[in-house]
Amino acid sequence: MGALDHAAARSVNRSALLQVNRFLHSVRLTRFAATALRVALAADFLSAVADRFGLWGMPGTPGVAWGDWSHFLTYVGRLNWFLPPSLISIVGAIATLAETVLALLLLINAWPRYTALASGALLLLFALTMTFALGIKAPLGYSVYVGATAAFYLAATTTLQQQT
Repeated sequence: MGALDHAAARSVNRSALLQVNRFLHSVRLTRFAATALRVALAADFLSAVADRFGLWGMPGTPGVAWGDWSHFLTYVGRLNWFLPPSLISIVGAIATLAETVLALLLLINAWPRYTALASGALLLLFALTMTFALGIKAPLGYSVYVGATAAFYLAATTTLQQQT
């Protein structure tokens, strides 16, 4: 390979690197990442809701956390040990409604900053409740703190996107 071939190869490599670098710093990548994050958060919420209604399988099926409403409420009671038993079904219903509404708002990108902030707050509340009731391993194992942080980051980047 001659000197001209090496120079041409370096020029092509430099050009390709510049194109990749432009993409990495582009608004398109930021928008793509925000969309992917919104869809992932919505999928997590909807998956949890589907589980408590048995859509992922019956209780005891591998990969199924609850499998039905009664097993879900038992778990809600474990997490909210400090509440009177009469409030557990209400708390479970509120959590289910909040997750469903936030998932739909994330999917349609309605009020993106506020939806992301509310999602982060709900996930942080779940993570803290899990930590106090079950220990730190449970929310870390289910990446609940990661989900909360991702939602807060989505809120921050949504604000930045709106300013540009």
